[in-house]
Amino acid sequence: MAAVREQLPEGRYGRSADDRADRKLKIVGAGLGVALLGIIGWFGYDYIAGQKISAEVIKFSVTSDTEVQVHLEVRKNADATGTCTLRSRSEDGSEVGRLDVAVGQGRTRIDEVVKVRTTARGTSAELVQCTAR
Repeated sequence: MAAVREQLPEGRYGRSADDRADRKLKIVGAGLGVALLGIIGWFGYDYIAGQKISAEVIKFSVTSDTEVQVHLEVRKNADATGTCTLRSRSEDGSEVGRLDVAVGQGRTRIDEVVKVRTTARGTSAELVQCTAR
């Protein structure tokens, strides 16, 4: 009895349709992957380069039932101006104080302590946002 072959001899009849389809799928997948990485890179660059003002709360201190002191550090371009908004929350999470800090031209780094007046005892202080003008 002769052995039954389930496949054609390799290299004798060229590539099969499955091999061609696999190659096309790999090329299309690689192209889409590169495009996706490019889009993510563009949005990341635009987000970082587009921010003219960035800030962070270094620390805060609850000084009384009506005041929270916040140590704020702002980094920006020398010509940028804008506003940074701080808020304080009570123990139950409700907002008890809010302050808009004006950021002027000139310096690239501002490090200051500001007082946020509260309507009840604040237990936290956070930076909401900084916007450039």
